[in-house]
Amino acid sequence: MKVPLLLTDFLDRAVKLYGGKTAIIDDGKEFTYAQVGERVNRLSRGLADLGVQKGDRVAYLAPNSSEMYEGFYGVLQLGAVMVPLNTRLIPDDYVYILNHSETKVLFVDQELYAQIEPVRDQLKTVKSILVHGLETGNDNTFAYEEWLSLFESSDIGRPEMDEEDLATLLYTSGTTGKPKGVMLTHRSNYLHALTSMHHLRVSDRDVLLHVLPMFHVNGWGSPFYYTANGAVQVCLRKVQPADIFKKINAYGVTVMHMAPTVLNSLLQYADAHGYEKPAQEIRIVVAGSAPPPAFVKRVEEELQWEFIQVYGMTEASPLITTSIIRDTQKHLEPEAKYRLKAKAGYAFIGSDVRVFTETGEEVQHNGRVIGEVAVRGNGVMEGYWDNPEGTAEVIRGGWYFTGDMAVVDEEGNIEIADRKKDIIISGGENISSIEVEGVLYDHPAVQEAAVISVPHEKWGETPLAIVVIKEGLLTSEEELIAFSRSKLAHFKAPTRVIFADELPKTASGKIQKVHLRKEFWREKEKFVN
Repeated sequence: MKVPLLLTDFLDRAVKLYGGKTAIIDDGKEFTYAQVGERVNRLSRGLADLGVQKGDRVAYLAPNSSEMYEGFYGVLQLGAVMVPLNTRLIPDDYVYILNHSETKVLFVDQELYAQIEPVRDQLKTVKSILVHGLETGNDNTFAYEEWLSLFESSDIGRPEMDEEDLATLLYTSGTTGKPKGVMLTHRSNYLHALTSMHHLRVSDRDVLLHVLPMFHVNGWGSPFYYTANGAVQVCLRKVQPADIFKKINAYGVTVMHMAPTVLNSLLQYADAHGYEKPAQEIRIVVAGSAPPPAFVKRVEEELQWEFIQVYGMTEASPLITTSIIRDTQKHLEPEAKYRLKAKAGYAFIGSDVRVFTETGEEVQHNGRVIGEVAVRGNGVMEGYWDNPEGTAEVIRGGWYFTGDMAVVDEEGNIEIADRKKDIIISGGENISSIEVEGVLYDHPAVQEAAVISVPHEKWGETPLAIVVIKEGLLTSEEELIAFSRSKLAHFKAPTRVIFADELPKTASGKIQKVHLRKEFWREKEKFVN
């Protein structure tokens, strides 16, 4: 018997088994799973009334909120495709993504509507905009709650769906500068949820605090597998350490997913304000950049939280490895365990993760030979939306090549050593160095520019620009940073600019960024942070 693996199964199960249990807590609002099911049905009926059909794209620009959460299931049970938008972009970015994805309906939080309003006329396919938090709609927009109340909450007649149908379309920065739309099916998201809930030990006793933004590969899939298990889910709209600690104590939070930068801010806050460990056990799922062992030690000894390092990428649903201590490693001394937990680790069930040399051979497991991380499995994307060339560049011979360079130790643990692609990961956000360079080249005084990653205490790494100025012209570090911030999302702009007479190049004229980076990473064991 073959039954399609559909993401809608997860909420159906929660409503059936946990209908009377609190599902979502969102700054004064609480909904049980039964109430969420009813609101989701209203949402689906409303979308159908707006003309949304199977396969249509529906986008969300919102913080972690009950409305954002409802979107996943309200969109998916129509057979439509969810397009979560990064809340930290600029209006021009949204124009590109919404037009490229041919989004039909856009939901936006009232606090973020100012990012859409000035470019609304440039949206070619968006027919309707609904605003979360708006009390009363007008001729141009619908107020979400007002609109939702117009529709019945009973079960809807779902269209026939297949597990190979596209479920989510997530845009991620690429080396070309333009975001790429990663296509993930119901099947890939579903199987990712099953393997993730196993490795992360998710159960109906969990209380999840949604720290990681839901636009980040659906918050690493958490709206799916925590729902399937009937866990309580607490929304965090803004990442502020004081608010996180308050919610941990108020709601008995047991698990959080976050970037290392956020976890570092929590450590700093605890140092400054003190921290009394709550009664419940807490585990922290961290990805984005590999932390030093000393960082892991502080989390586990000072906060007494279990540190779980994971590794992945949007193109793989995303999680594919973990460094959770295996049974055969339990005898190790604490310091050795901290070193292991700081690595990308070993493959999740369902993912075949290997490291290959340029000649296509698997690297020796000696912790010294560097190769490129590749993965194959059910979680790997179908490809990039409307971009067959980009897809062919990364999916070769049945493997997705990640662009991350790594070594593998004797026990098969992967450790990221460098980044092949010109991508900088700052605070968990992907930044294309080529995109930043393109903006710098628009400045009339810039002759050449190279943007590289440099270590940063708070963000892990940030962009630094090395610039050659045109003869006879002048500019300053402050001017170039301000110029970049005027054209880019602020997190993408260089945090430093230094000037050079020339940039090192290969015989063919390509700038050798590896030489530029060595100076700034001299005291590090690897070129990523």
